[in-house]
Amino acid sequence: MFTGCYTALVTPFTKNVAVDEARLRELVESQIRAGVDGLVPCGTTGESPTLSHEEHNHVIELVVKFAAKRCQIMAGTGSNSTDEAISMTRHAKDAGADASLQVAPYYNKPTQAGLYAHFRKIAEDGGLPIILYNIPGRCGVDVANETTAKLRRDLPKLVVGLKEATGNVDRVSHLRQMVDKDFVILSGDDSLTLPMIAVGAAGVISVASNVMPREVTEMVHAALKGDFERAGRIHAKLFPLFKDLFIETSPGPVKAALAMMGQIEEVYRLPLVPIADNHRAILRKTLAALGLVR
Repeated sequence: MFTGCYTALVTPFTKNVAVDEARLRELVESQIRAGVDGLVPCGTTGESPTLSHEEHNHVIELVVKFAAKRCQIMAGTGSNSTDEAISMTRHAKDAGADASLQVAPYYNKPTQAGLYAHFRKIAEDGGLPIILYNIPGRCGVDVANETTAKLRRDLPKLVVGLKEATGNVDRVSHLRQMVDKDFVILSGDDSLTLPMIAVGAAGVISVASNVMPREVTEMVHAALKGDFERAGRIHAKLFPLFKDLFIETSPGPVKAALAMMGQIEEVYRLPLVPIADNHRAILRKTLAALGLVR
């Protein structure tokens, strides 16, 4: 159900650091024109940690409204509080989202039993199919493949996929052997999308597709059709961008890139700050080589 290229959408801010609704609409339109399969508002790339609960809900409402059912919406509604995650997921359902992306609970570091109970409660009470999000580098806790597989076995209609962002392709092969064929595994790392698809992933939740949505989508679709020669050519072209968008903590570089391209104001909320000048020069050079800036 959830295959292809899903853009982890940035949240544009105005110069006075409010949500820039006009630019958000433009971003959604450009993504849909480029053919992406879906949008993920209010993930880490959308600076969800510094959005108020009201803003978080409003951004999801706006993206659903702007997309107008022309692509799928996978709302980021995770939290390290189970009750809070359920509340936000219910709101996303009422707003019209198609699914919920549920990050592992950060900071409180639950056991695998706690992770299972957390995700199960959200799946049962939130009202949307959920995609688990495993990114231990940010959360401090790893969702074991065994936990994911147990959730899928116990809740096959509610736990429908996983965003895998450990940087370990072997985990995809391992998990693929533990779950049914309809369980969706999505790459959480742009540079690993192609090898992950080769061993059983079904797409990507992408940062780079904020910048080059058509090309990332074409790469993913080619790989899913088995045309790895074409997909490999696109991967090679985009690989410098994949790496430079993580030259500093994301979403700093991707927002800088979009600002260089004239699509948003380069505004962050603390504790995020603009990227360093030397990194900005590297990023600009990569964008210029791709014909995105002068």
